[in-house]
Amino acid sequence: MSWALVLALSGAAYGLKLLGSVIVGQRTMAPAIERCLLLIPAALLAGLIAKDTFTVGQTIGIDARAVGLAVAAIATWKKLPFAVIIVLGVGTVAVIRLFV
Repeated sequence: MSWALVLALSGAAYGLKLLGSVIVGQRTMAPAIERCLLLIPAALLAGLIAKDTFTVGQTIGIDARAVGLAVAAIATWKKLPFAVIIVLGVGTVAVIRLFV
């Protein structure tokens, strides 16, 4: 991938964001649309986590990352601090990979 392509895609992404704010402007959206728009980042993040956890190359596979995700999910459910959640998830994967 060339730098020209990266810059062009970055410019296009910025332009689309700018276009959206110009089109919408000061108008208010329906409450249902507002709620949906607030959920988009969480849905995208969940999709990326699922893809990176359960795929190995071009195939689907379950390995230590799935266990680390489960530990991090339980730590999140227990409302532990974010740094603790990360350390627990990464630490779990590291320990499993050390012994397997």
